[in-house]
Order: sequence, then structure tokens, then C-alpha cells
Amino acid sequence: MSDNALPRAVVLVSGGMDSAVTIAIAREQGYQVHALSVAYGQRHSSELEASARVAGMLGAVEHKTVHVDLRSIGGSALTADIDVPLDQESSGIPVTYVPARNTIMLSIALGWAEVLGSRDIWCGVNAVDYSGYPDCRPAFIEAFEKLANVATKAGVEGQGLRVHAPLMRMSKADIAREGQRLGVDFAETVSCYQADAQGRACGHCDACRLRAQGFRDAGMPDPTRYA
Repeated sequence: MSDNALPRAVVLVSGGMDSAVTIAIAREQGYQVHALSVAYGQRHSSELEASARVAGMLGAVEHKTVHVDLRSIGGSALTADIDVPLDQESSGIPVTYVPARNTIMLSIALGWAEVLGSRDIWCGVNAVDYSGYPDCRPAFIEAFEKLANVATKAGVEGQGLRVHAPLMRMSKADIAREGQRLGVDFAETVSCYQADAQGRACGHCDACRLRAQGFRDAGMPDPTRYA
């Protein structure tokens, strides 16, 4: 079956390992992937460059980047002049949480899905190794799906919209193994909160530590490029 005959899905892509595996799962399940990234004022552009690489590598039919200026409201170490915590466990919701980020990203994905005639939105949120972010929990995804079905033309007309979060209950090790099974090249992904211009990771932030531990627990070599 050609890609054009497959059902369309909008998949949020950050450039990290989770969203890469999410694309691969959507493709395996028979979707034509329309990859969406959001440039929201994050610290570095290397994750957006990784998003484009990952989308192409995993067979997305197109990749779109939408610009939203969350730096104008700040409130996070990723969008304001606040230091990213290094080599320490976070207690409570960490300063790397970006207020409303996933709500905004899913809303943009929802709009594009309506334009494409897609009934399926995919994202790589995870409630196991998730750093305590409130918008990575099952309750949030369930609530957003309900919102999608009362806030859109497609939902009101009864077509129904679904939000898929296939990694929700997987550990980082599970995600690493699933990506390996699906042929994801993790060396092309960028997860670090403060990667350099070449996409090299710091090795010390929460994202780096969770990623490295995932590869260790999976018994896989860590392909991450470190500064």
C-alpha cells in the first residue's frame, strides 16, 4: 500500500529519542506521518535540526515547524535566563518544566490534523521517566482528547479525534529497546536541555541522565554525542 492510501497522523517531534520512537510506532501501525515540531524559544536550535533529521529518517511524508514565542512569558529554565540544574535529582516540578508547552503543542497539532483530515495525533509523553511534568500524565492526555472532541468541527460532526501516547507507561529502557527493534538510529536524536550548536549533549542535566540510564538499563551502548 502506498503512503497516500494510509490514514494520516500528525506526530509531534521534538528531536529526542521518545518522539523518534513514537514516529516509528505510528509508521509500524500503518499511518502516514505528518511530523510537527514547535520552535517555542527553547535554548538551542539543535533539537529542531534533529527533528528534521529524525522525521526524514523515519519516513514522514512531511515535516513542519511552527513558531511560538514562549520565551516572551518565560517561567522555565528552557525559555528564560534560569540555570538548568546539573547533576542533581529534582524534587517536585523542576524548573525545566515549560508552562503550557504540551497544551500549546497539542493544540497546534489538533489544528493541523483538522486541516489534513486526520483523526489521529501522536505524541511521545511519558509518565514513568518524565521529570515530574504535569502535562506528561495520562490524566492530561485523556482531558486533551475530550477537549479535542468538543472544540473542533471534526469532533462536533462525529468523526472523532484520538490522541495516542504509546510510550506513556514505558521506562526509558523500554523505549530504548523498542527503538532498537524498530531500527531507530538514536545517534541522530538530541535530548539534552542545553545541547551545543552541534547537538552534543552536556551529560549532566535531567534529560541526559534519564537517557543515559535508559541505555544502561536496556543493556545497550549509549550512542549520544557528548560535548
